[in-house]
Amino acid sequence: MAKKAVVVLSGGLDSTTCMGLAREAGYDLYPLTFHYGQRHDREVEYARKVAKYFEVKEHRVVDMGFLRQIGGSALTDDKMEVPVPDDSGEEIPSTYVPARNLIFLSLATAYAEVIGAVKVYIGVSAVDYSGYPDCRPEFIQSMEETIRQGTKAGVNGNPIHLEAPLLHLSKGETIREGLRLGVPYHLTTSCYRGGETACGLCDSCRLRLKGFREAGAEDPIPYAEHLEVRRDS
Repeated sequence: MAKKAVVVLSGGLDSTTCMGLAREAGYDLYPLTFHYGQRHDREVEYARKVAKYFEVKEHRVVDMGFLRQIGGSALTDDKMEVPVPDDSGEEIPSTYVPARNLIFLSLATAYAEVIGAVKVYIGVSAVDYSGYPDCRPEFIQSMEETIRQGTKAGVNGNPIHLEAPLLHLSKGETIREGLRLGVPYHLTTSCYRGGETACGLCDSCRLRLKGFREAGAEDPIPYAEHLEVRRDS
């Protein structure tokens, strides 16, 4: 009987790659998607498609409107504009959602403990990323220790482990792994603006396109027509 793994599945490129890696490792997949009032909530729709593609036994979508209520991020507050990346040197952009991965991993761990999963996968990267503090190795290491200390499974000697297989990979390396695994990138979206067609201008779109260029592959999702200028920038 295969062991279980919870995968934090956003419907984006990285978490979908984690689905492929967890499946290759032989785990039964239990994806968990968070609908937190994000501007790009189209991701939730795509997460459902990805879960269906992997034929998972159970896919749960958690309503977390509280994050939208407190705001503080361009992804959850309509009064804030999604920025177009520049060279201003800003370390943590306004698209940072306060404590998002801390909250997600806490809930994913609770779910894992209930269903008897031994791992929680999350698709964070500290290489090609937007500078979010909860995507760093220090955070993942600290969170794993917190899980060991703060769960019944942990204190009983059966700790739930965090798996962040993309942590030290560039976006191009991540995409090459996904292509090797045959993950359905055509069923994913990464755009922060959440439109029907990816904008190609936000930080997430640009990192994704940069990754596909580095991987020597064509991104299978459509972008806005004016994107060609940005692709060469």
